[in-house]
Amino acid sequence: MEGGEGMTHWAVMFPGQGSQYVGMGKALYRDYSVAKLAFEEANEALDIDLSSLIFEGPDSALEDTEIQQPAILVVSVAAWRALKDERPEFLPDAALGLSLGEYSAYVASGVLPYVDAVRITRLRGRAMQSAVPKGEGGMMAVLGLASDVVEDICREASRVGTVDPANFNAPGQVVVSGLEGGLARVGELVRAQGGKAVRLAVSAPFHSRLLAPAGAVLEDALNEIRWGAARFPVIANVDAEPCREAEEIVPRLVAQVSRPVRFEDSIRRLAREGVTHFLELGPGKSLTSLVKKIDRSLQPLAVQDSEGLRKALELV
Repeated sequence: MEGGEGMTHWAVMFPGQGSQYVGMGKALYRDYSVAKLAFEEANEALDIDLSSLIFEGPDSALEDTEIQQPAILVVSVAAWRALKDERPEFLPDAALGLSLGEYSAYVASGVLPYVDAVRITRLRGRAMQSAVPKGEGGMMAVLGLASDVVEDICREASRVGTVDPANFNAPGQVVVSGLEGGLARVGELVRAQGGKAVRLAVSAPFHSRLLAPAGAVLEDALNEIRWGAARFPVIANVDAEPCREAEEIVPRLVAQVSRPVRFEDSIRRLAREGVTHFLELGPGKSLTSLVKKIDRSLQPLAVQDSEGLRKALELV
């Protein structure tokens, strides 16, 4: 990382699916005109009143993957825009996101046009949900076991039904994804090893090889985008490599839907390169919690409303 001695190095990070809640982003919409504009642009891009679904619900609307993905993106970008409007000189060393959040990170970097991101995350949600018939697959959090043990368990369980590691989130926290039979077998094997298995409230096996058809749909759409110039690199989910150019980004976003998210590796890479402070921009505090589990010396802060933004502005 460039910069003089004693300079604070920042990364911004953006949440993925599961972070949504009815009312998210409402304070930002009310208090910051640039945030309000982000919602209005999304409404127009999708030709639906996405803002009302976000602010008023019902919950079931935000649980629909093709609505949930652009909704989280909108709130994340609204927070980023509000931050930049208040501190135009702020430029992080890097950005990253968890799954869907990687799209928000590319918008923040300037390489992915916002309206394109809104449209493509809706397409992504639809493609991911339709890759496997509803009810045939899902996801499970495995707690208390090392990553290599979980990988071995997935290989064994795949004899019953395909199951893969989906998210390497933090030490002792790996999410797996696959068909119902494989997940049931994972649960048995995890408990036999002394770990804990918790089913997640998602309706598709995200980040497993079963989602490869969704990658093909995304590839066509991503190749039609006019990509911009990146102001800072984004750490890719699939391999924790920094990306700035479309030729680096597109194949990784295509692969991302069917390969595991390496969030822990991404945070550790940034820490090795000197990043000490992280801003989580968007709904929830899940990434802030993960960063604390990965490395207690790092300093993350969640920015999901006007109060969080005020705290961030004091620091940056």
